[in-house]
Amino acid sequence: MTAETDWGGVPSVLRMILGRQLEELRTRAGLSYAEAGAAIGVSHSTIRRMEAAKVARLRLTDAEKLLQVYGVTDQREIDTFLQSVREANKRGWWHTYRDVMPDWFAAYLSLEQAALHIRAYENQFVHELLQTEDYARALLTSAGPHAPAEATERRVALRMRRQELLARPAPPRLWVVMDETVLRWPVGGPEVMRAQLDHLIEVNRLPQVTVQIMPFANGPHPALRAGAFHLFRFRARELPDIAYLNSLVGAVYLDKAEEVVVYREALDRLSAQAAPARRTEALLGTLRKEL
Repeated sequence: MTAETDWGGVPSVLRMILGRQLEELRTRAGLSYAEAGAAIGVSHSTIRRMEAAKVARLRLTDAEKLLQVYGVTDQREIDTFLQSVREANKRGWWHTYRDVMPDWFAAYLSLEQAALHIRAYENQFVHELLQTEDYARALLTSAGPHAPAEATERRVALRMRRQELLARPAPPRLWVVMDETVLRWPVGGPEVMRAQLDHLIEVNRLPQVTVQIMPFANGPHPALRAGAFHLFRFRARELPDIAYLNSLVGAVYLDKAEEVVVYREALDRLSAQAAPARRTEALLGTLRKEL
């Protein structure tokens, strides 16, 4: 699955759920893509795109007609599905930041905000959900030295807004493994790094956050050549685990079981090889003293 322009935010994840529900209903009704499309006056490719969440918006009239074609008669089930369609078509809160973020990143934010579990490996920089404002500003400034100051500040604001999910009533479980290299890059200088390490110590005490450090002394590890990546898990049974990899010009979202398992197993090996989570605070404290 590759990233597409999508300003729907969390609703884009909801469209994935609705698409899989429509696929299940069509299969149960014994209809092909072409038969379902013909029944509501659209092409077979449109039905495929609906089920794959590759449409920008799921039209309410199309959804209602499909439910009828698939034999759904329970009015409460119909009302619930149509209300979900309405929600899926709403824009996410980050729509207002579209001027300072690439189109493909909206899909990532959708996954991040909807996830039950977020696991990640970071080999260069502190995970974005764990960055201080000054660290984020220094990093974004160095990455875009010619960007207007106002644009940089909006990117910082977006990053800080994302972190609010860790403080919401039902936060996701965040488990991050970071190379020691991450904590030795002098981003923003010693003062910024000391504050960043203090922040990591603080957030690592949250019950929903686990931070592990991969010390230099542990030597090469399974993901050394892979680069940073994320693995998302969701509450909805319709959604598979999704692995996310990004580059300077785009992102890839993997949802095929045989591909995702490679990254899940890599994270399992990383977690086993990294310093135990109970040692994280001590390691961060030692690194802080060296600054």
